[in-house]
Amino acid sequence: MDSLTALRSVVRGRVWLPGDPGFDAARRPWNLAIEQPVAAVAEAADADDVAALVRHARATGLGVTAQPNGHGATGRTDGLILLRTTRLDTLRIDPAARRARVGAGVPSGRLQAAAAPHGLTGLPGSSPVVSVTGAALGGGLSWFGRAHGWIADSVTALDVIDADGRSRRVTATDDSDLFWALRGAGGDFAIVTALELTLHPAPHLYGGRMLWTAEHAPAVLEAYRRITATAPEELTAWLDLLHFPGADPMVAVDVTHLGGEDEARDLLAPLERLPRPLSDGRRVMSVAEIGSITAEPTDPGPGLSRAELLTGLDDAAAKTLLADPITPLLSAQIRHLGGAFARPSDSPHGPLSEPYALYLFGIPADPATAQAVTARQRALAEALPVSGRKPFTFLGPRESAADAFTPATLERLREIKHRHDPRGVIRSNFPVLG
Repeated sequence: MDSLTALRSVVRGRVWLPGDPGFDAARRPWNLAIEQPVAAVAEAADADDVAALVRHARATGLGVTAQPNGHGATGRTDGLILLRTTRLDTLRIDPAARRARVGAGVPSGRLQAAAAPHGLTGLPGSSPVVSVTGAALGGGLSWFGRAHGWIADSVTALDVIDADGRSRRVTATDDSDLFWALRGAGGDFAIVTALELTLHPAPHLYGGRMLWTAEHAPAVLEAYRRITATAPEELTAWLDLLHFPGADPMVAVDVTHLGGEDEARDLLAPLERLPRPLSDGRRVMSVAEIGSITAEPTDPGPGLSRAELLTGLDDAAAKTLLADPITPLLSAQIRHLGGAFARPSDSPHGPLSEPYALYLFGIPADPATAQAVTARQRALAEALPVSGRKPFTFLGPRESAADAFTPATLERLREIKHRHDPRGVIRSNFPVLG
């Protein structure tokens, strides 16, 4: 029996080998534009299954890469065993301690739904289907990051399987180097089976999307600049230039406010004075409903994205952003950062001094469109005031850890990798040695 066929007797969860019915579906990442070649797929039944798989891989010279459902996949998986952690779905809330224990397969929306009845929240991103663990391992840019920092900053402990197949609990006092690396540099150092994190008070939330036709984009952008120049940390606003197939171009502002409606409307007064929008979805909402604001797809699909950090959004940048249609892109999004993001963070990325993030997205319907999307992304990025570094959580398939971290940070991460996994048993989407 070869080492891959032996997986069926090593783990209790499901195993797919090349040629098996369902193999192609099992190995497919979230982004269908990415081809993800793997030697096998194993869906772990529990943490013991993960440990058994890692020990088998180590003994047979194989490598393991872990994904709940493949957000952030890069396709750098040839010859590896793809470990699906979807069934690691433990979720426990301790309201009194404001703490959650979250399995590696738990999506953000499920955590939000469990925390909301207690007046608490995690740090959700725009999509409710991204796993909490995956977001935290990448650092994590949350709707509430201006108030509470990186998602990783709220992680207090991680349960991991190390490269020797041993179960360990990692905290700031128990292997502080590994704790530091895992909170923002991905899963290249150990396989996380669960984590514990601090929940934050959220007795009130007001949020939603305002949408206008593109003719109002200059006025909307100017209002957005005025709002973000003085916004308190409880307020987050994202600007979206949108052009969906078959529709006229539009501009939107998405907002969340950790506070009451009256205060939020006062803070958003520049938007209130604009021409009547096509729609205004702002309302008092539960933190469990936050995924409805941008209404991102909850099923896999193809996409090409590029992210940058902006050093500012001055008159020249605003003019550049609106100079030409974004087509063939579907969206060009500006996220306001600052606040707690800019404060000290004991994580690989550290504080974000850049006040805005830029996220550009298009669909590669065919090779020519893919080339046009990439060219438009590059042209916009080169024309805007970018800092030259990127959030690890937003890296694209052709980028590497070196695009997110300083040379000193990358050197420290590589030393930790060599110390904890000298044989390279565990591989992340963006290996620090790659």
